[in-house]
Amino acid sequence: MPLPRALENYLKTILILEREKGTARSLDVAQALHVTKPSVSRAMKHLREGGFLTMEKDKRLCLTDTGRAAAEQVYQRHCALKTLLVSLGVSPETAEKDACGMEHIVSEEMLDRIILFIGKEVSV
Repeated sequence: MPLPRALENYLKTILILEREKGTARSLDVAQALHVTKPSVSRAMKHLREGGFLTMEKDKRLCLTDTGRAAAEQVYQRHCALKTLLVSLGVSPETAEKDACGMEHIVSEEMLDRIILFIGKEVSV
């Protein structure tokens, strides 16, 4: 069963924070997504119960293998869409915003075609 869009955003954000800062905490996620800490707490509970992440004693959020795979899939879709939009002449700022909405609905077939069209594998 696919994850709700909001939970995909949380996973993607945790992945990006890990890459940028080496670690992710709930406060970092709240700031990155411009949401409240209680919203993050509710989402983290759902993701923990779904087996997508764990929370360490020091409050670090750690993606499980399942969570990392899901986060990387969403982020790959995001990067491919953003690259496509920029190549079409859309400003990077608008491409970033639009890719965030489109990444949740693009099919695997469409993603494969976008990657072929832009001429390179999108790294995540």
